[in-house]
Amino acid sequence: MPMPDATRRYPVTLPDGSEHKGTVFLNRVIDHPRFQVGDYTYASDFDPPQDWASHLAPYLFATSTEALRIGKFCQIAHGVRFITSSANHAMDSLTCFPFPVFDPAQMGSYQPDTRDTMIGHDVWIGYGALILPGAQIGTGAIIGAGAVVRGNVPDYGVVTGNPGTVVKSRFDANTIAALLDTGWWDWPAEQIAQAESALLSGDVDALKRI
Repeated sequence: MPMPDATRRYPVTLPDGSEHKGTVFLNRVIDHPRFQVGDYTYASDFDPPQDWASHLAPYLFATSTEALRIGKFCQIAHGVRFITSSANHAMDSLTCFPFPVFDPAQMGSYQPDTRDTMIGHDVWIGYGALILPGAQIGTGAIIGAGAVVRGNVPDYGVVTGNPGTVVKSRFDANTIAALLDTGWWDWPAEQIAQAESALLSGDVDALKRI
């Protein structure tokens, strides 16, 4: 089966031939200096926004110090939000009130938290999940619906709940190492298309041979 066209804004074609406007390849619709997304990563929403960047990451500004980086082949469900570091207030003083924000001369220099938020490849982020500032989510992870995620999530970890907790690993350590070693998400499209059956059936040996 051929790969979807990575250059399409709306990659899902409905049976009547129309484009499904509620699913987009994010790097086709986002033009933001601090928001980086790999090929084939898509987001879906029942009420598609005009501005996907501000919809998904409302506190990520063009002037922000931090970055939001999402890898290839990620799947982002309706209601997911990335609360990036620009949303944070200083917590090491006597008040959390952000006085400099209200002074144009100081506004640009006020950012007490500058941590990047990093999402690996082939990560599924479920309905309504909240990704907090500085989260580092490994490749192949699954973030359950409504989970509130902070800190580090290991490759192929499964996270649920609030606070988000790694409840299990999708695969054993040897399988995870083999998958990471293949780096299939970086292969040419033709090679990934050849590997589709192995990827969907869980045949790691076939994937390694490809």
